[in-house]
Amino acid sequence: MTTTLVPMLSFAGTTREAFAFYEQALGARITAMLSFAQMPEGEMPDDACGNGWAAPRAEDIMHACLELPGGAQMYAGDLPPGAPHNGFNGVTMALELDTVEEAARAFEALSQGGKVTMPIAPAFWAGAFGMLIDRFGVAWAINGAPIPLP
Repeated sequence: MTTTLVPMLSFAGTTREAFAFYEQALGARITAMLSFAQMPEGEMPDDACGNGWAAPRAEDIMHACLELPGGAQMYAGDLPPGAPHNGFNGVTMALELDTVEEAARAFEALSQGGKVTMPIAPAFWAGAFGMLIDRFGVAWAINGAPIPLP
């Protein structure tokens, strides 16, 4: 049995912008960007699944897929208007890169407009490690040149 864990982020109307940013920052490729308007006729919910929220806006993203170099994927979509969005508390996207240079580039790119919470520096488990919260509120932990642990 093969198991794949793919993170799926729910944005408050900024999926398209966030994924364009991640595509550029990480050298990734957007492989899907499906708006609610592109859903098959009759599939668009009238009231966001009975939760009392407004129906999704046609231009908002129902499903997006970003493919990172090496094949890892990340999904995302926009929440319907009125749905609570309390940020991404308790979740950190851990990104592991082969070299210190790749980690430094990704760290610098993702930190643009965001907040560095731990500057990138050598660690006992990696040649480089740093943490940040990007401009969309997503927390990242960047590892470069991982060192095998005993």
